[in-house]
Amino acid sequence: MIGETHPVLRAMGITVAWVLVGVPSRRYAQWTWDEGARIGPVVRDWLVLIGALAALRTAFGLSSAPPAALAALCPSLLITVACRKAIRRHLMVVRRRAQALRRVLVIGEAPTVDAVVSQLAERTDHGYVAVGACVVGEGEVLSGVPVCVRLPADEPAGLDDDAAPVGEAAEALGADMVFVAAGRHMSGDRLRRLSWTVHDRDWPLMVLPGITEVARHRVRLTSAAGLALLDISPPVRRGLPTVLKAATDRVGAFILIVALAPLFACLALAVYIGSPGPAIYRQTRVGRNRLPFSMWKFRTMVVGADRLQSDLSAANEHDGLMFKMRQDPRVTPVGRFLRRYSLDELPQLVNVLLGHMSLVGPRPPLPEEVARYDRVEMRRLNVKPGLTGLWQVSGRSDLSWHETVTLDLRYVDNWSWTRDMNVIARTVRAVLDGRGAY
Repeated sequence: MIGETHPVLRAMGITVAWVLVGVPSRRYAQWTWDEGARIGPVVRDWLVLIGALAALRTAFGLSSAPPAALAALCPSLLITVACRKAIRRHLMVVRRRAQALRRVLVIGEAPTVDAVVSQLAERTDHGYVAVGACVVGEGEVLSGVPVCVRLPADEPAGLDDDAAPVGEAAEALGADMVFVAAGRHMSGDRLRRLSWTVHDRDWPLMVLPGITEVARHRVRLTSAAGLALLDISPPVRRGLPTVLKAATDRVGAFILIVALAPLFACLALAVYIGSPGPAIYRQTRVGRNRLPFSMWKFRTMVVGADRLQSDLSAANEHDGLMFKMRQDPRVTPVGRFLRRYSLDELPQLVNVLLGHMSLVGPRPPLPEEVARYDRVEMRRLNVKPGLTGLWQVSGRSDLSWHETVTLDLRYVDNWSWTRDMNVIARTVRAVLDGRGAY
């Protein structure tokens, strides 16, 4: 079948097998695109394909596959990953234009409905838009979403007391699916009866457990005694992933330092000629577990700029603990160019090589910023600060303090080696764009 047959027939057979491998795992379901273009599942499918083809060769008594045949399967993996990423990027673009969205009816108590609607409206990296709400109880909805019907706070006695108004609301709004936020007035039995009506009308039902900013790879669904349980694994702090991250940091930093040595020399000379003073600027920053270290940068400001910051505090354009000005008078002409393209950060590769920083992580804060952190903000220091990170690839200084902390905590809780590689790839585009760099 796949041994000594005609190459075209062999290729067609492998193509069909490759497509069928994804069917049991529901790789083509619409909801899979809302999880992002993850590479892990595609690699697993590819390994299953190799195993299936090897089993078929053994079953038909064919000789073992030559290395060339195995190498011929590599393009299928690369093309699939590239296609999924291209489709994902296309979906992101059209969703920013309010297209290709699924219309959602939200059911829950008023504060929960507001939280869900606000979370959906805050970001565009998903495929849902709230078009209406069925509010449980009498609370006031402040998010502006239309309230179609109010359900009683007490559990209804009749089977259709919830189902009938919810069904009518979903049909009137043209909803594609229903979100239910569990709460003290939406018990398990009540939710179960409501799900019968929703599923009988072929609407997808999603139950919101209430926890936010948890990546899918940390969640596992299990059950016990008839209870549906979400097993949420803790953030990765030890083991093989951390060893791989450390090795990637040190090796990557060493390679980049060697490869960029001529650029380092040119930039240092430009800084030295552009304004009096040393080319390298050292500043104390706070790293993992609140340990201070000296961070290196190409100097972008006049000498003594730190002493002048107090005079400019009233002109701070950032709403949080960081100090940022678009037209900071302390920045030199050469420094403005370096900042726009993040070239001033390159000496931090030495910090990565020494183990003070990582290639990817939260922005390294100043000691005076850390002194004003609350307990939530202090979680940013659970990992090493990074040369780049979600903050850098999502808008940098254009982000509010709340958005900055949210991105950093999302990284701290959900980081993985593959996510680090994705951030590094996105960094190239963010540096060339220069948005938010000043």
